Amino acid sequence: MSLDKYSEAAKILFEHKLNKTGLESLDTEYKPLNLDEAYKIQDELKILYLKLHNNDVLGKKIGVTNKEAAKQVGINQPFYGNLFTRFSEINKKSLKSKNFHKPYLEPEIGFRIKDDINITLAPFNLEDIETLIDGMLCAVEIVDFRFLKPINKIGAFNLIATNGASDYWVRNENLYSLNKIDLNNHEIKIFVDSNICEVGNTNNVLKNPLNAVIWLINTLALKGEPMLKGQFISTGSCTKAILLKKNYKVKADFGSLGCIEFEYK
Repeated sequence: MSLDKYSEAAKILFEHKLNKTGLESLDTEYKPLNLDEAYKIQDELKILYLKLHNNDVLGKKIGVTNKEAAKQVGINQPFYGNLFTRFSEINKKSLKSKNFHKPYLEPEIGFRIKDDINITLAPFNLEDIETLIDGMLCAVEIVDFRFLKPINKIGAFNLIATNGASDYWVRNENLYSLNKIDLNNHEIKIFVDSNICEVGNTNNVLKNPLNAVIWLINTLALKGEPMLKGQFISTGSCTKAILLKKNYKVKADFGSLGCIEFEYK
């Protein structure tokens, strides 16, 4: 696929993002056939996002960090997308349904990059984590699939091309040091209208979200892309994704990491 085709595919996806609409599929000439093509479309899409007023890269999101999700979309490894400042807020109390197409909620553990990462030192491992990360927090990612097909029919390459389906990211303001909270088997509960909807834990995220952090930093290093000081990584859902419906009152309870509560209006 040529650069023009990557750019045109990105324009189609971007238009549907801005219009909050879905599409059946990309035309054959624009459809990514492998990981490389999918990320090249995502890169072109990122350029379009950054042309929006008051928008910048906030960090990265990681998708399908649990086996069930990976099997569902037909891929044997995680993928990543971009987080943007214009589509992120701290402790947002309401989300408007008119701003989304078919949104799902995913409770995630977020991490903040300590300093610009020297990718010449890669590959990193868990022993390096405190030199890479200066804190963690609880977050909720809203994924919104641009395609009208069921998720198992969309395909991983299409998901990656659409920025990993990432649409909005809400984070708690409280940042915790890595030695304050044990992320092994840390429980997360999702309440909808005060009723428990889903229960999960951090072991669902590559057995520990810190493993997802290392995977992403090393994957980006191979591509020559360092993460920068103050950027965030959202490491993937600790529960099944939950379809948001109008008038839902949601509480994502991360225990000692805090809560995120909002109304979907």
